[in-house]
Amino acid sequence: MVKLNTSVRRFVTAVLAAGAVAATSAAVASAAPPATAVEYVNLGDSYSAGSGVQPAAPGSYSQCAQSNVNYAHLIARRSGMRLTDVSCGGAKTDDFYRAQYPGLRPQLDALSPRTGLVTFMIGGNDGDIFGTTVAKCVAAAITSPGAYAPCQQRYGTSTSHQVQTQTYPRLMRAFAAVRQHAPRARVAVVNYPWIAPTTPQPCPGFPVAPGDLPYTHGIQATLNDALRRAAAQTGVTYVDVAAASVGHDSCRPKGVRWVEPLISDVQTVTVHPNALGEREMADVTMRTLAAR
Repeated sequence: MVKLNTSVRRFVTAVLAAGAVAATSAAVASAAPPATAVEYVNLGDSYSAGSGVQPAAPGSYSQCAQSNVNYAHLIARRSGMRLTDVSCGGAKTDDFYRAQYPGLRPQLDALSPRTGLVTFMIGGNDGDIFGTTVAKCVAAAITSPGAYAPCQQRYGTSTSHQVQTQTYPRLMRAFAAVRQHAPRARVAVVNYPWIAPTTPQPCPGFPVAPGDLPYTHGIQATLNDALRRAAAQTGVTYVDVAAASVGHDSCRPKGVRWVEPLISDVQTVTVHPNALGEREMADVTMRTLAAR
């Protein structure tokens, strides 16, 4: 038998109190979740899937790049829940309702009235917010050598405006749909850990101009705030891993950073959480759910 620590016990108790399927202490402690274990579903994109962190989840769709040690798998193992993880690299909110690849089903199909807990990370691929921002700012640094913030000068508030006017309504629709498909579940959205710091500083793995580090941070802050507001409007628990990740952005050294920079020898999928980040995200999520 594995002896559960206090935080795990509080976490499981909180989930059960929210209406999850009952499970005995012996069932929670078991290494293999029994049939009566809480049904836990993880949805979302590559940040939710843990893309780039090895090993891959057994039986997962290869193009989804889902990790066997992403935050959801870690939570499930620690708490004895029965996990169904349909998170997939590249997913957008639309992929909650449609098949992202042939052979896959819409992510919402994994939910049911029996689902006891749902977690997800989503929104960064809507309008290609993350990918486009990184590409534009790297290109701006290359074509404007010596400039302080060429990306901000060229694009200003256009991406943040896109988040406010286009991404936020999609998030609202997606959050409401999750609650509708899993009416008895505790539902939690996990925001995105910081990629860039708030101040200009040396960042050899993230080749953007100094002033564009806080600029990209600001765009991510706008997205995280959209997630927070959508959660508040739909009754979804907001897990703030970004606050916990301050000082652990991609400009920090190995062993400190939770997110890998664009140039990295740690994993093939860069600008994404590493193994340390996944562990810390699991911890923050469990603490948040246990406290509410």
